[in-house]
Amino acid sequence: MNNYLKKFFLNERIMLLVILADAVAIFAQECHESLTWSWWLRIDEVCTILFLIEMIIKLCHYGVKEYWKNTWNILDGTLVLISIPSLVLLFVPVNMIDLSVLLVLRVLRVFRLFRLAHVFPNFTQIVRNFMLALRQSSAVLLGIVIMIMIFAVISCSMFKATVPEYFATPFDSIYTTFRLFTLEGWYEVPDAVSAVMGPVGGHLVKLYFSFILVLGGIIGMSLLNSIFVDAMVSDNNDELKEQLDKMEQKIDALMEQKKDE
Repeated sequence: MNNYLKKFFLNERIMLLVILADAVAIFAQECHESLTWSWWLRIDEVCTILFLIEMIIKLCHYGVKEYWKNTWNILDGTLVLISIPSLVLLFVPVNMIDLSVLLVLRVLRVFRLFRLAHVFPNFTQIVRNFMLALRQSSAVLLGIVIMIMIFAVISCSMFKATVPEYFATPFDSIYTTFRLFTLEGWYEVPDAVSAVMGPVGGHLVKLYFSFILVLGGIIGMSLLNSIFVDAMVSDNNDELKEQLDKMEQKIDALMEQKKDE
């Protein structure tokens, strides 16, 4: 019996089908406003129990230390632990539990959709490249964050009285400046500010926001994107370079062989 359980729960293809079934069940439930029991909810709970059994079997098969060393197991195990509270609904009637607690349990269950990462090919390599790109672009990212903070404070001090909908507080100003850096609302904000500043003040305001747009939105974000993308594909470049080096070595060997002849 134990062997059959291991063959079932250690089979990645079978568990992938369970993950997909659970994703469909969660999606179907969120499309329905009712919180009452349904076939979709029962499928969801069955999948939760299967994930819990899978985790227990893997812990027994690989051992606790070996289980948590694997990146996939860390993701899957964490999501299973997060979704366990939703099983409370199996044993406690809905009318005996506070609706706010019920909502939390349902939200925690939705986090299991992250297990769909198994579907993506080479997902581990993508995550590794992402972390590498994040490290390599961290200096530029920090510089952009500092610039957003500086311009946000300056803009808040100048325009909080005239256009409070954008710069009422430093937090509002940070969000507005971030929108400008991402080219979102790059003309709406300057137009709204310049409309209440008069002819001369309006032109100065447009120059000020144009400077922010060019420095942060065009130069800063373009630089960050270029560094990030270059780091993401660095593994491919390294592999291509290695192949070219091997080809050059073969060509050199053939040239040497031809000279000897």
